[in-house]
Amino acid sequence: MEPESFYNLLQHPKVAGPPVEEELPQGEKKKYLPPTSRGDPKFEELQKVLMEWINAKLLPEHIVVRSLEEDIFDGLILHHLFQTLTGLKLEVEEMALTAPSQRRKLEVVLEAINGSLQVGEQQLKWSVATIFSKDLLATLHLLVALAKRFQPDLPLPTNVRVEVITMESTKSGLKSEKSVEQLTECSTEKDQLAKDVFDELFKLAPEKVNTVKEAIVNFVNQKLDRLGLSVQNLDTQFADGVFLLLLIGQLEGFFLHLKEFYLTPTSPAEMEISAAGTYDQNAEEVIS
Repeated sequence: MEPESFYNLLQHPKVAGPPVEEELPQGEKKKYLPPTSRGDPKFEELQKVLMEWINAKLLPEHIVVRSLEEDIFDGLILHHLFQTLTGLKLEVEEMALTAPSQRRKLEVVLEAINGSLQVGEQQLKWSVATIFSKDLLATLHLLVALAKRFQPDLPLPTNVRVEVITMESTKSGLKSEKSVEQLTECSTEKDQLAKDVFDELFKLAPEKVNTVKEAIVNFVNQKLDRLGLSVQNLDTQFADGVFLLLLIGQLEGFFLHLKEFYLTPTSPAEMEISAAGTYDQNAEEVIS
């Protein structure tokens, strides 16, 4: 049996219910996540990815987040995470023990975070009030924004959407309204096209893969024929970068002097020089 992830080991059972009328002052609204939303696999995956990211960032400081809903509200975690991500030191008390001091600390930290994210106030999906009240949706919006800004390669699950119930206290009692909240972006057509086409190719039947490889070999040999060279095995003959360099030269119309690489490399170091030459030529093409 595979060991549980660190995220799962840190979780505690939590039963959340909608606010009762006494908890919500008249005229105020509060969002509530029904159990079906909390149990949504993609919603849980988003929390897992964010928590493991934060814990990895704060590992050198021996800080561990056990619950995004319970541990973020007082500004301590956000304070250390912001300093780790930006290298900036915030002039704020390290330990805030009372509710008023915790809220003041959170205000300072959020002001710095909002400035670094360069997001207008109208676009903010969180506030001091919502974070301090342990609003999980607001907390997730904030953490997703931080991840996208400071670690855009973090593999956040795409198109995370949850049903939200907004409770409002009125003179006649509590009223509720359902809506859908978008937490992460949809995968775009560009993202789909960016997938490695060869990953899709290798999912095909072996005979189809071999047909494609034969076509590539024929193409390469047509280009290298004028140099008196031929390729029989793509898997081995391109490993040292020499054939790739010569092929690029034929396709792009340039000549690479033999002193720039080893035509018949005999050691890993010589192979590395040839492979580096291939990279340099591609980089120059991209720049130009």
